[in-house]
Amino acid sequence: MSANESPDDVTVAGLFSYPVKGFRAVAHESADVLASGVRHDREWMVVDARHTPARFVSQRECPLMATLAVTVNAAGELLLSCGTEIFAVPAPARNALLKVQVWNHETVALDAGDAVGEWLATRLSMPHDQLRLVRFHPEMRRDCNRLYAGDADAHTFFADGYPLLVTNASSLADLSQRMKRDAIQAMPMDRFRPNIVLAGLPAWDEDHIDTVAIGDVVMKLAKPCVRCHVTTTDQQTGERLSDEPLDTLATFRNSTALGGVTFGWNAVVIKPGRLSRSDQVVVQFRF
Repeated sequence: MSANESPDDVTVAGLFSYPVKGFRAVAHESADVLASGVRHDREWMVVDARHTPARFVSQRECPLMATLAVTVNAAGELLLSCGTEIFAVPAPARNALLKVQVWNHETVALDAGDAVGEWLATRLSMPHDQLRLVRFHPEMRRDCNRLYAGDADAHTFFADGYPLLVTNASSLADLSQRMKRDAIQAMPMDRFRPNIVLAGLPAWDEDHIDTVAIGDVVMKLAKPCVRCHVTTTDQQTGERLSDEPLDTLATFRNSTALGGVTFGWNAVVIKPGRLSRSDQVVVQFRF
């Protein structure tokens, strides 16, 4: 095998979407990957209506969001759950417009109404007039940073900046080893909230990958993902018990150019299609 050829045993070990930004992951056996990412990924977002425009809320300031689960049924309806409670979110009216902000991007979204806002506020221990749930407006567009996305014409919904996040299972294993954790205490991949997890690559080889092809889907790794305190949040309980894995990542994964520690890569979609867990993966290296 030459230096830039793909290993022949790389597979998709995990496939996830996050229909509501900040809520628990939805695991998939198969999923459509669109130009905007995995279908329904970050299509919805919780916002703080005390600000104008209403500002996005994430696990950074509200770790309890990790305790809320979400399902998108076959009809495209959104179901929220907390323990045994289920809330069916009504489709927002076309004229229920709300100006919102995610990072430095302002847009107009569709407001899902008072009832779901109050339901969320109760479960997240916030004032009842503070939160709204919004859906990305189908006539709006949020372009990715061309400095990293290049001429891919990449766009996304309410993700932090790119359609996909790709991680490497071997890199996580190496990180856990550096943290001196055994298999029982190993750092779980859900802390990093990936869309696609690759298995069969050596640790940290993702730093050298240009493109990833999985069946019909082709994606380009665009930018290392700078990690924040969401990675310190238990994705089942919403608890923060330490500054790991950030402390260990800071010893060997600190990027002065990007201003933080990195794990995983943001990716843009070159060719949409459908992929499945356990699919074979072909990677093209940059060297």
